[in-house]
Amino acid sequence: MKVFVTGGAGYIGSHTLVALLAAGHEVCVYDNFDNSSPVALARVRQLTNRDMAVVEADVRDNDALTRALTDFAPDAVVHFAGLKAVGESNDIPLRYYQTNVTGTMNLLAAMDAARCKRIVFSSSATVYGEAQYLPFDEEHPIAPTNPYGRTKAMAESVIGDWASATPDASAVLLRYFNPVGAHESGRIGEDPQDIPNNLMPFVAQVAVGRRAKLSIFGDDYDTRDGTGERDYIHVVDLAAAHLAALEYSARAVGCEAINVGTGQGITVKELVAAYEAACGQPIAVEIAPRRPGDVASSYAATTKAERLLNWCAALDVDDMCANSWLWQSENPMGFEGD
Repeated sequence: MKVFVTGGAGYIGSHTLVALLAAGHEVCVYDNFDNSSPVALARVRQLTNRDMAVVEADVRDNDALTRALTDFAPDAVVHFAGLKAVGESNDIPLRYYQTNVTGTMNLLAAMDAARCKRIVFSSSATVYGEAQYLPFDEEHPIAPTNPYGRTKAMAESVIGDWASATPDASAVLLRYFNPVGAHESGRIGEDPQDIPNNLMPFVAQVAVGRRAKLSIFGDDYDTRDGTGERDYIHVVDLAAAHLAALEYSARAVGCEAINVGTGQGITVKELVAAYEAACGQPIAVEIAPRRPGDVASSYAATTKAERLLNWCAALDVDDMCANSWLWQSENPMGFEGD
């Protein structure tokens, strides 16, 4: 299969590339390297002993996108390219709408020009907003509480309308929960360009000495130990879900939203303890006030993924932490050190 991957040099994209190339697929990566590194692609080539086409351009560049898709003529598209920091989206919302929504519209128009009718979209559980019940299933109301979540929800709607209007089109919207971990080789992993927005990369940077301590925002939630509980999924399991979604898209038409998580919650303190076991040293923490908008618990209902994709997560929190620590300890400054 020929697969066009936007944002393929990023964290989730690079791990999915490994899975695609290992499965024998032909790949073209489209990435502007705004929040990623060409070094990740070089390491993917080393890990798989396979090459790929690369186009350096932005999804907001309609002409470049159309040209790249038409030249490559893919069977399917995996769409990762986008901005993803909740806090930043409050500060620069227009850029988020331009990249995440207009970029998706540009991609679908380019797919039409290239006569490609299959897409797997990198969405987020952020589209659900505040939990009306748990676990989150795909029927939960969509009510995002920040610009990032709204751009993901809007992009989902655009893709759904495109699929409805395009004969034989197939779209899979993968709603991720909390991707963490790294490839077991330690050669690729999460490499935040600034202060990490997510828990595990921050813990990793404390463990490797890049940051002094971790702030735990609130320890009085209604959870097992008072700290927030989230559904963390290993990025390698997430990559496997994309391959399963591509296979599903070949035999289905229409648009389906599917949660990608483990179905189990892990608290902040539990994750820190697992990371301490992985790195063999204590993690310095401090308890800070709750952050506005944080909820006590969030985890996925995963039965739809199991039923439609024949997929479920295989790796646990110990795997997540061990692989993350191998990546961070061997690459303390991320891809910058290469």
